[in-house]
Order: sequence, then C-alpha cells, then structure tokens
Amino acid sequence: MEVLLYIFFAAVGVQVIFFIFYLVTLAKTPIKKPDQALPVSVIICAHDEEQNLKELIPILLSQNHSEFEIIIVDDRSNDGTFDLLLQETAKDHRLRMVHVNRTPQLFNAKKYALTLGIKAAKYEWLLLTDADCRPEGKNWLSSVARHFSPNTQFVLGFSPYQQRPGFLNAFIRFETLLTGIQYVSFALAGMPFMGVGRNLSYRRSKFLEVKGFNNFTKVTGGDDDLFVNQHARKTNTAVCIDKDSIVSSVPKTTFGSFFKQKVRHLSVGKYYRFGHRLLLGLFTLSWMLTWFIGIPLAILSPLKYVVVGLLLFRIIIVVVTSNVASKKLHQKFESWIVPLLDFIYAFYYLVTGIKALATKKVRWKN
Repeated sequence: MEVLLYIFFAAVGVQVIFFIFYLVTLAKTPIKKPDQALPVSVIICAHDEEQNLKELIPILLSQNHSEFEIIIVDDRSNDGTFDLLLQETAKDHRLRMVHVNRTPQLFNAKKYALTLGIKAAKYEWLLLTDADCRPEGKNWLSSVARHFSPNTQFVLGFSPYQQRPGFLNAFIRFETLLTGIQYVSFALAGMPFMGVGRNLSYRRSKFLEVKGFNNFTKVTGGDDDLFVNQHARKTNTAVCIDKDSIVSSVPKTTFGSFFKQKVRHLSVGKYYRFGHRLLLGLFTLSWMLTWFIGIPLAILSPLKYVVVGLLLFRIIIVVVTSNVASKKLHQKFESWIVPLLDFIYAFYYLVTGIKALATKKVRWKN
C-alpha cells in the first residue's frame, strides 16, 4: 500500500507539472505578423472523396489570398472523383489535378500520392489539408502565410473536429483538444514534435532536400507528424493558431472507425525521436497511473481523503487547462463533461496503445 501511495503521489506530481507547463505556454501572446502575399500551393490527397470535394473546392477557391493554387491528387478513386475534377479544373486555372492509377510496391499509398502532389506544385510554400476538412473562413491562406519567413520551414496549424450530438463526438473533440494542447505547447516552447496533416504548411524545397518520406515510406501514416518530428526544430518552426487559420474536420461517427483511426495514428509514435517518446510516454503513463492507482487508494488507503483531494485537485487543473486551451485554439468545449472524459481517456489510451504496439500493419484506405 505504501509503495502504491508513492507511485500515486509521483504520478499526480508529474501530471501537475505538465499541465502547469501547458497553461504557462498557452498563455503566451503570439506576435501579430503583418499580412504578406507569398504564393501558396494547397495539396489535398483524395480517395473516393467526390461528395467532400464538391463542398471543399468552392470554399478553397473563395479564399482571400492574392496568389495560390489547389492541387488535388486523385488517388485511385472508385467513385466520381476523377470526373468531378475534370469538370472543375476546366473552370478555374487555380485548380489542378494529379491522377494516380496505381501505387508502386513497397511504397505507402498516401505518401506516394502526396509526393506526386508536392512535386507538381509550382510554389515554394505548401499547405496541406484533407478532403473532409473545411477552413473556418476565407482568410485561411492569408492567416497561415503571415507566419512564413526566411528562416521558417514549418508552420503548424490546428484542426479540431466539428461538434455533433453524442458522447463519441465529445470524446473525439476532447482527444483532439488534448493533442493540440500538447503539440502546440511544446512547439511554442521551442520543442516541436508533431503536426497534423489537416492543417500543416512547409517548404517544398525542404521536402525535396530531405528526399520527402524516404526514411519511412513503408510506415502507414506519419506523412504529417513523423515528417515534422524528424525535421522541425525550434529555429525553423512557427505556430499559427489565429482564429482565421482554424480548419475543422468531419469526425468519425462510430467507435470502430474512430478506434482504427487512432490505432493508425498511435502506431507512428514509436518512430518519434527518443526525447519526444520519453516525454509523451511519461505524460500518458502518469495519467493512467493517476486513475488506475488512485481509485483503489481512494477506497482502501488510510490516506484516502488525501488521495481524493489530490484527484480533485488534478481534475480542476485539467478542466482549467482545457478551458484555456479551447479559447486559445478557438474550439468550443463543454467544461462540465471534462472530468468524465478525463477518466475514460486513461482506459482509452491503454487499449489503443496496446493495440497500436501489437499491430504490425495498418492501412490508410483500400
């Protein structure tokens, strides 16, 4: 019992340190950068995305930016994506299509499609998103472009999931908010470790210089977070979380599809740099230990009131951090449900983490 108490106290202490770090870092006021008209190439990979593209293309073409192009890579689609793009590219010269008939052996389909899109781009700055994403306004390109500079090679954006009814949607948005808190905070502190491909910008020349995804071509996923992890550093990375820069995404609607998505994402984590794996592992392990040890101690320990007090104190910090982050990242979130999601997250991560470690092969799309 005494050993468990020490472990519990240590876990809570680690959690408090992390969340105070997040609060302090997110409290920083970003430097307001002047508008600039650097051209941008928007890259989107699409596999059977006809319906999403019908909504997305007009939104992108209506962006208030002086010079940009949109490159959509039709990756072996079986629906009407190809025909739709033929029609739309004929209407506006800023919209271009790259068609993929097949993926070479030993090459991940998403990375191959993305590589072809990047090679086809004519501008230095690339801005990546997905077909099921929606910029929140008409100034997305301009907002991100304000963070381009001679020394910058990466600009990390944020992409929340759209709010829908139901508990699953609340959990998805909580998990996404927590991920945003982590990578935005660490990047603001000069330790970028990931980005999300739904809202990520980097230089074309940097991609070509490092030979793209050659170091992890066989890994499913990682075209965003692993690429950033390998090449983003304090001196070459900027963070863009302006209100105009937010890109929302359509959330999964079933537990099964969400679980598969998160296993794919987490399976890439083992390829992160050692220091990042250590910090993220410490944060997650301390989260799980806080609940897995804290609950039994709150019932059985002679110091159960102390244990309960520490659990409540940590919950308050999590709620406060979530509230501050939701405002900073322009994502509305219901604070009242955070304690429940906090508790469930420990079990969720245990299951998905084990599954991600055990799974040898995951897929992007068929």
